[in-house]
This record gives sequence, C-alpha cells and structure tokens, in this order.
Amino acid sequence: MKAARIPRSRRAAQTDLTRVPAPVTLADRIVLETRKFIARSIFFNAQAAERSGLSLTDLQMLHVLQLYGPSTPSRLAVETRLSSGGVTVALDRLEKAGYIRRQPNPADRRSLLVTLLPANLARLAGLYERVESETRRLLATLPQRDLAAVIRFFETMGTARIGEPEA
Repeated sequence: MKAARIPRSRRAAQTDLTRVPAPVTLADRIVLETRKFIARSIFFNAQAAERSGLSLTDLQMLHVLQLYGPSTPSRLAVETRLSSGGVTVALDRLEKAGYIRRQPNPADRRSLLVTLLPANLARLAGLYERVESETRRLLATLPQRDLAAVIRFFETMGTARIGEPEA
C-alpha cells in the first residue's frame, strides 16, 4: 500500500515553525484568536506584576485565590500546576508581602488554609479596573446568544486539563 503524499505547500507549512498557518476552519480561527488573547493577557499580567513588585507567578497565585476562595496549598498546586515546593515558595513571598495568611484548616487539622488579606489587594485592584471596564463595555455590544456561546466556550475549555509542555 502506497503512502499518501502530502502536497508540497502543506509540507512547507508543517516545517515552517516561524509562522502560524492561516486558519482554514472555524476551529483553526478560534485556536489562533485564543493564542493571541492569551499572549496579550500574559504580557498585561507581567506588567501588572512588575508595577506591583510581585513576580508573575505570585500575581497569578493571588488571582487563583480570588477565583476559588480560601484554599489549601495542595489545591493551589492542582489549580496552578506548580509543584508543592513551588507553591510553598510563592506563598512564602506573598505572606511576607502581606497579601495572604496561612492558618490551620478547620476542616482538616493536618493542613493549612490560605486566605487573602484585603488591605494590600486594593493596590492591585486599580491595575485591573480599566481593562475590566473596557471588557464589560465591549461585551455589552454583543447579543446575549453570543455571550452565552462565549461562556460555554470558556467552560468547555476550562475542563480540559492540558498537561506539561512537551520538550
């Protein structure tokens, strides 16, 4: 049985890693736009972290705590995909900077519960007010059915547990 030949143009696209191929399907377009959005978001958060004197990891840890509420270090490791040592180092820095408190977990005396301290979070809130306001303004221009589709997209993608990047 003879193997199917890949057209030269597709072979070139497969080996040219300097560019993302032009989207062909709607799924291709969504992947492309998602990558752009993630890249912009990471750079925005890196600038916010720099302005607040935090590392990007520490700032993201604060976001995770805001999103999920008080959490154990093991839950933070699951949500962030950091090692337990990486979580501990980040929590040490955040505690020293006055953003979090670690206290005994009332539900499990063998573990700790990490909670946010609101006083220092006010400084960070100002960094996000403009972008969140602009996001809400732009979303208000979309029909409700489109907003529902966006929510379903993020819920679906949020269930995907993407593993470690392969070398």
